[in-house]
Amino acid sequence: MSAHHSYEDQKKLVFYGLKLLGIITIVEVAFALFAKGHIVPSITFGKDGGFGQALYMLAMIGASAYKAYFIIFFFMHMAGEVRGLVLSVLLPTTLLIWAIIAFFHEGSRWGAAREHIKEKNEQVVQPGTSGKPTGFLLSGTMKG
Repeated sequence: MSAHHSYEDQKKLVFYGLKLLGIITIVEVAFALFAKGHIVPSITFGKDGGFGQALYMLAMIGASAYKAYFIIFFFMHMAGEVRGLVLSVLLPTTLLIWAIIAFFHEGSRWGAAREHIKEKNEQVVQPGTSGKPTGFLLSGTMKG
């Protein structure tokens, strides 16, 4: 465990953290507005699906991960804890992140399957030209 800090040291850490998190959040919001074309409408790199969107997503994920790290390790005082306690918190968190990614992937697969079913339901089936059913028929099931 870490040594106890004075009230003034803790107060400095809290104000430093608030300033840092506030600045990072403001930069994230400004970057998102700029990337989506809300600040300069002719410049959009968060919508095109190419390298610009990948850069945008990496920047947002990186900033969010840094904020989470800062909050966990300094506001929740995990920086001064023993290694076993830190791992007992971080390992289940990685499993939670894996589960979120898996649920998003599964949800997108369900969505794609639903769209495929909707497309199939909207197709018009044209009957055969001979008037007789086409395909494989079991003997004795159709007289004709």
